[in-house]
Amino acid sequence: MLDVCLLGTGGMMPLPYRWLTSLMLRYNGQGILVDCGEGTQVALREKGWSPKPIDIICFTHYHADHISGLPGMLLTMGNAERTEPLTLIGPKGLTRVVNALRVIAPELPFQVVCKEIEGDAMDFDFDGFRIHSFKVQHNVVCYGYSVAIERGGKFDKDRAIAQNIPLKFWNPLQKGETREENGIIYTPDMVLGEARKGLKVTYCTDTRPTDSIVQNAKDSDLLILEGMYGEPEKLAKAKENKHMTMYEAAKIARDSQARELWLTHYSPSLTHPEAYMKDVKQIFENTIAAKDGRTVELVFEED
Repeated sequence: MLDVCLLGTGGMMPLPYRWLTSLMLRYNGQGILVDCGEGTQVALREKGWSPKPIDIICFTHYHADHISGLPGMLLTMGNAERTEPLTLIGPKGLTRVVNALRVIAPELPFQVVCKEIEGDAMDFDFDGFRIHSFKVQHNVVCYGYSVAIERGGKFDKDRAIAQNIPLKFWNPLQKGETREENGIIYTPDMVLGEARKGLKVTYCTDTRPTDSIVQNAKDSDLLILEGMYGEPEKLAKAKENKHMTMYEAAKIARDSQARELWLTHYSPSLTHPEAYMKDVKQIFENTIAAKDGRTVELVFEED
């Protein structure tokens, strides 16, 4: 089970009715935050979720509306008596940017570990899930992220018994570990069936449409993309500022065969994103003009 909450849906500046774009995911007691613009900790409080279990914060890029809320978030975590290390992931320059922001949050009761993305794509493996970063096209270096929870094959008890595999090895084998005893090697494939479908969420803002987004978003259970502009006449502005329109986002969702698309990162001038949904849905039916706090609980498919 994966909880997903789009804490804020605004771009450029927070508004009285819309926080800046930030996404939080919770899985197996772990928390992942993607982007942390001004007001993110307030949006988190409004949702009723705590910042303490956030283990990882990923940054798409270093424009203020995506990272300026970090000092306050760090201080809030510290005040919550957090002591566990916090991992930060982002484009090159992350350490320099974070150290500059920490001038106003110099003392924390936990370690901050910065991991900078190298090249066009990079994987980060954690306990039970993987974060895949991929470069997109903005006017500064910018990355999208896919969070994937892989699911191994189902354990076959009858096969384990038929092969006389000791009971003490069943659990390690289910976890993908190999065991050896009396010269006999026991491997997971001896007791596991074919890998089952996992869960995948892809998040990308501040970019022009790129093949990398389509490829990396393929078969996502949930795709979250910026819909900066809904007015068709603002396509030229989107191209100039390296952003996307709602219609371009819908085409990416269609081409990547995502199950559902949430639009986010709206222009401050876009007060009613839902007004454009009729035309957007003609491109990709399962599109939602997301509002702050939109949440879904993704679950594994039944066998």
